[in-house]
Amino acid sequence: MSLHTQLGRVSHLGYRVESFLAEDAAVAVLSTLPFSDGKCLFLASGSEVVELGVQIARGLTAKPLLLSLADSYLAAYGSAAKRDLSEWHLFDWRGCANCSRAADCSEECPRVRDVPFDRIGGFVFEPGNAGGTVRLPPRGLIQTLERSVRASEGLVVVDEVTTGFGRTGLWYGFEHYGISPDLVALGKGLGNGYPVSCLAMTRAIGARLEKERFHYAQSHQDNPLGCVVAKTVIDTLRRERLMERGARTGEVLLDGLRSVARSRDAVTDVRGRGLMIVLEVDGAGKKDVVTPLFRKLLDRGFLVGCKPAAGLLRFYPPLVISEDDVDGLLTALGEVLEDEA
Repeated sequence: MSLHTQLGRVSHLGYRVESFLAEDAAVAVLSTLPFSDGKCLFLASGSEVVELGVQIARGLTAKPLLLSLADSYLAAYGSAAKRDLSEWHLFDWRGCANCSRAADCSEECPRVRDVPFDRIGGFVFEPGNAGGTVRLPPRGLIQTLERSVRASEGLVVVDEVTTGFGRTGLWYGFEHYGISPDLVALGKGLGNGYPVSCLAMTRAIGARLEKERFHYAQSHQDNPLGCVVAKTVIDTLRRERLMERGARTGEVLLDGLRSVARSRDAVTDVRGRGLMIVLEVDGAGKKDVVTPLFRKLLDRGFLVGCKPAAGLLRFYPPLVISEDDVDGLLTALGEVLEDEA
């Protein structure tokens, strides 16, 4: 069904009226996840589904704390935004990034032993976006945290609002880590600009929520037009093989950025995965370096992300970006870096 057709029929029903369109969208979403027999709830924003996942994990486990990486950005409001230390244990993994034993990380690591897993009801994991700074934690560490949380009967909630739908070169960022989430929060790419989000969960979690009579209601829940948008996006990603295209283009962009930056002293790092890449400058006055770069690229027709306080330019282009566009960006970046030298 086309979006135009659905818009001409009905765009909104309200949470008390069921629609087969929500079921169709759920089937499409679940077909991309490792639990195809699970359940979905469609809402309006990424922050909303992350916070709902957090509250579900808290409610089902009845434990006082949730675990997250210290540099994660999870939501704009609620417990997921505040991450108050009375409700959260924030794991600072900076010392793990270059650990010689990162590949075989275990529960015996002193950093991991310091985590109070007996009081933790869930691990809420954002796979590498890190609030737009692109910090990619070691695979072994994430697997160790998952095992430890599960050993204490906790749940795993993954925030794929930014990293989902091909952003990292795969359907989801958690796939790079070999973990199995109980709940997955989806947004941004799911609607391709339309405000629709989704909380997907395993069949077991859905059954527990029904048994516990856990209720949630919102005016735009399972919105018909949003559900058609979500299904259409997934169908298009598959039909046009956009994830494979994005993964290839991401390699070209990452290699090109590293090549351009190699001879520029101001650039201290280029890192990324798929089409989620940052270029970092360091030292005193990094704001004064990054902001002019951003403006000069914009003058040349290239809109990139900019985090002046962190000294970052962010490259999160659409999956449909062409290699010609990438070449043009790299040429322009080389020119503006020369201007600033």
